[in-house]
Amino acid sequence: MPDNHQVERWIERFPLIKGFSAAHLQIARGTVHFPVLEAGAVAYELDGACANYLMCIDGRTRVFRLSEGGREVLIYKVKAGGTCVLTTQCLLAGGGFPAESIAEERTELAAIPAATFQQLMAESPEFRSFVLDDYSRLMASMFTLIEEVAFAPLEQRLARRLLTEAGPDGVVHKTHQQLAADVGSVREVVSRILAQWAEAGLVILRRGQVELADRAALASNRLN
Repeated sequence: MPDNHQVERWIERFPLIKGFSAAHLQIARGTVHFPVLEAGAVAYELDGACANYLMCIDGRTRVFRLSEGGREVLIYKVKAGGTCVLTTQCLLAGGGFPAESIAEERTELAAIPAATFQQLMAESPEFRSFVLDDYSRLMASMFTLIEEVAFAPLEQRLARRLLTEAGPDGVVHKTHQQLAADVGSVREVVSRILAQWAEAGLVILRRGQVELADRAALASNRLN
């Protein structure tokens, strides 16, 4: 059984749980467990079984596919307060996990076993509404990503990724290789673009870091 502190953090991150009936809350509390993944740990392997409905309490995971040439293509990331749309798809439709997922940093998860997930979907209107609404929202975001990868120039994709990843201090703590994986490109191309932006005063490059010197220009989409 999980301790009360773990359960309280789970409920704090996902307030929908407060709306469960007493019976459904008891079922959820009696079966949920709280795995912790250290940075670099595998959450799911390609074609692996989806044994749990995963809810991210803290941290971040990256979901991706590898091309035949070994290049990583980012599909999406799961952050604190989020769920994994492909896991939901597996649990709803069956089959294995159609991608790979690893933790980008120390990540705490709430894992609801598949059998409990199916029971709550059948019996709890509150849980069913959350899962389906969240699934629809995540699917919409995936189509946005597909459109961006298919049609947006690489410079725009890279600028958006930098703006998304930057901390309050304007620094992105990622290597050129990691950024290339995020935008579906290769390191050499990303490094060339960043070098041009550094020369233009848009960014400041340091080892393993990119500092955003001109957010407005990066957000303007006039980067060519």
